Amino acid sequence: MDADTAKKAWDILEEEFEGNEQVRSVKLHYLRREFETIKMKESETIEEYYGRIKEIVNKMKLYGKEIKEKRVVEKILITLTEKYDSIVASIETSSDPSSLSVNKLIGLLGVHEARLNSRADTNSFENAFQSKLKLQNKKDKYLSCGICNKPGHAEKDCWHRGKPICHYYNKPGHVEKYCRNKNKHQANFAEKHNQEQRLFYANQESCDNGDGSWYLDSGCSNHMAKDQSIFKDIDNSVKVKVRLGNGTMVESQGKGTVMVETKKGTRLIKDMLLVPNLKENLLSIGQMMENGYSLHFERDICKIYDSKRVEIGQVKMEKRNRSFPLSFNHGTNIAMKVEVDDSWLWHRRFGHFNIHALKLLHQKGMMRDLPNLKENIEACEGCLLGKQHRLSFSTSKAWRAKDSLELIHTDVCGSMRTPSHTNNRYFILFIDNFSRMTWVYFLKTKSEVFGIFKKFKALIEKQSGKQTKVLRSDRGKEYTSRKFDKFCEDEGIERQLTVAYTP
Repeated sequence: MDADTAKKAWDILEEEFEGNEQVRSVKLHYLRREFETIKMKESETIEEYYGRIKEIVNKMKLYGKEIKEKRVVEKILITLTEKYDSIVASIETSSDPSSLSVNKLIGLLGVHEARLNSRADTNSFENAFQSKLKLQNKKDKYLSCGICNKPGHAEKDCWHRGKPICHYYNKPGHVEKYCRNKNKHQANFAEKHNQEQRLFYANQESCDNGDGSWYLDSGCSNHMAKDQSIFKDIDNSVKVKVRLGNGTMVESQGKGTVMVETKKGTRLIKDMLLVPNLKENLLSIGQMMENGYSLHFERDICKIYDSKRVEIGQVKMEKRNRSFPLSFNHGTNIAMKVEVDDSWLWHRRFGHFNIHALKLLHQKGMMRDLPNLKENIEACEGCLLGKQHRLSFSTSKAWRAKDSLELIHTDVCGSMRTPSHTNNRYFILFIDNFSRMTWVYFLKTKSEVFGIFKKFKALIEKQSGKQTKVLRSDRGKEYTSRKFDKFCEDEGIERQLTVAYTP
């Protein structure tokens, strides 16, 4: 940058980062067009949308065009989505929009947005889905539309498609707030919304196997079983609403633990919902992943891995209906184990105490509430890392110099907190390996090391009449500079550097 005054330097920087007058005019034109065409997205919040508008307004102000606050308020009001129509109408009728500040407007819209979100949460569904292909030769008139629940047409051809749906009456055309049937027949209804879970289950059945098969379900939010007799324990107070494929709502009869038999023994699946109206038992892929399992689909095989990335089984896809069934009566399939082995947990709790000794404590009753632990063959990773150590240097292979100046050791110490009388904070040592003779020099900075070494070399070689052959030091920058290496190379001195981060 060629500038002899501060003004010229500032002008050059301004032109480089903001452009000249023509460039600024083009950028301002682009920002003005972006401001006129910007609209709120359906997925955006008020804060996110206002942030986009504010960014454009600030950029325009930077290029010399200031947008008035009244114009920003008008822009926000006319570009909001339909769900804000009621609050916009209220603002326009109750007050003068021209006198409304941007901050107050954003505050009012934020309150309205929070109210909409709270209503949506109370009516939200926890969805689950299992779909099996329909193999029976039935006519299309028996198909049921998922929007209006009427037979004879599909959802894509439904006249009510796109209309709001009343979550209370389960019919399209109006929202729950204006439902006429909401206040009727509610005398015996005492179920709390915050305790309500809803699952969506769609079943297009081909035939009833009746073999107790379980199906992997990628959309099901909970494990669900149809037979109460397979439950080891169950809490019948847990009631969950389940929507079937035909639109009807059923209620689960409890939640508990299911016991299944495999070739590897009895396994437990926890947090299982009892839904007698189901045609098949469902295993939630999402719940399995929450418990540490992972699934990998490749061609017609689903491989299941545990939390340690160890493959615990494979499930083959049925070609007739493209589903992944699990049969606990066949060794080719698997059951999911949700039990937790506490052996490693107690091993870590007692500071990595060996498990055999913990079993003795349990057997002799020396500790209360200690379970009967299993002795695992696997080694504890923490114990292995803690017992690692560096190998000691062998003294039998130590090498000693056979003559003076054959090997010189050197090192720098400092900096010291308290300087000497001559303001020195470092000192450097030179030790002859043969005679153990030691020389000490004091330094103010480490940059003096190279000059001190040349003085030391000239002194000892002059007095002893011998030449320095090997210099051993650490890898400090004061010893590995280019001029130090070049000097040693010219003088024929061999360099020996220690291993990095090792004394």
